[in-house]
Amino acid sequence: MDNQDIKNRFGIIGNSPLLNRAIDIARQVAPTDISVLIQGESGSGKEVFSHIIHQLSSRKHGPFIAVNCGAIPEGTIDSELFGHEKGSFTGAHEARKGYFEVVDGGTIFLDEVGELPLGTQARLLRVLESGEYIRVGSSKVQKTNVRVVAATNVNMFEAVQKGKFREDLYYRLNTVPLRVPSLRERPEDINLLFRKFIVDFSEKYRSPGVQLTEDAQNMLRNYNWPGNVRQLKNVAEQIAVLEKERVVDAHTLQNYLPNESRTSLPAIVSSNNNAKEDFSERDLLYKVLFDMKKDMVDLKKLVVELIQKGVDSSTFDQNSPYINQLYQEIEPQIKSDTEGYGIAPTLTIHSPNNNTANVLKNPVAQDDYLQDAQEVEESLSLVDKESDLIKKALKKHRGKRKAAAQELGISERTLYRKIKDLNLD
Repeated sequence: MDNQDIKNRFGIIGNSPLLNRAIDIARQVAPTDISVLIQGESGSGKEVFSHIIHQLSSRKHGPFIAVNCGAIPEGTIDSELFGHEKGSFTGAHEARKGYFEVVDGGTIFLDEVGELPLGTQARLLRVLESGEYIRVGSSKVQKTNVRVVAATNVNMFEAVQKGKFREDLYYRLNTVPLRVPSLRERPEDINLLFRKFIVDFSEKYRSPGVQLTEDAQNMLRNYNWPGNVRQLKNVAEQIAVLEKERVVDAHTLQNYLPNESRTSLPAIVSSNNNAKEDFSERDLLYKVLFDMKKDMVDLKKLVVELIQKGVDSSTFDQNSPYINQLYQEIEPQIKSDTEGYGIAPTLTIHSPNNNTANVLKNPVAQDDYLQDAQEVEESLSLVDKESDLIKKALKKHRGKRKAAAQELGISERTLYRKIKDLNLD
């Protein structure tokens, strides 16, 4: 069976070299039991190629089942694929066979395989390597003879790099990669597909045929088609049902095509190429705590040195970076409090008196001194600390939010959201 026979049998329209290449790969790999990973955008027709592989294989008389992994909740997907025993979880009133048991001797098509949880990926890897699986709630190992054809519309290599998909499973599934081209990559097939869909829908709804003017055909070829073949089919059906004029020009066709400028949103625009990834709220809280701990340690060391040694040049030299930073942080507040009275802002550190120094040198007296000291309880609220840090950053940079966001290590968008949430406007 050549490529044209396959197109006729499975209703594939088009003569694009990329499409012919994908069909040729499916035809060659079908007689084997090799796992196939079909990659392509949503709506490009990946499931059709899974049927081609099954029908041209030695398993064509066996069962075939298509499973959308992204549509099954994470808590039940193991039960759906591998089955479960009675009483294995709440609601398991009786034992149930999984897809791998039902399709024994046939082919299972795992669509959106990139959505599988990591735990399920490990179980799937075992099935692919040894044909063994265990029902949920059971300890008995069972065998199955199933060919797996998987499909995804995400970049699997990037998913592996981010830790969202197991690397060993990726290479096990990707024994033979098969890429289905998107509709924008085969513009020569767009008008052929549109005419086929129009004829089908005209017969279905008993409506007159539709013809496209030359400018309308050019618009079809130049459109981006984010929904691929599925979107083109929907447009053809709308025109066949709704359009009163049976000769459609570009102006009329434009009413049935969504504005491309809105299809690519939302988009993340980076202000520079080396911009760091946006911090999560948890990362920001960790940063607040670590910075706060560092400041407290530095402050304690400085206070201890001032109490023990008094004010001398060596103390200022050793702690000058921290003292300068402390003064820079409080200087704007001092200026705002004193400028109305004509007082020059100064930072003065007083040396402890002799009695205090003697107390600290005497261990017994030190214990009595510390017992008499009043303990000031510090607020440990993360919200308060986060609010204080944002206020300091905004004050330091004189209200410039972009600079404050860089200082905090978060994006400007995150800073705007937190200012609103914490009522800091």
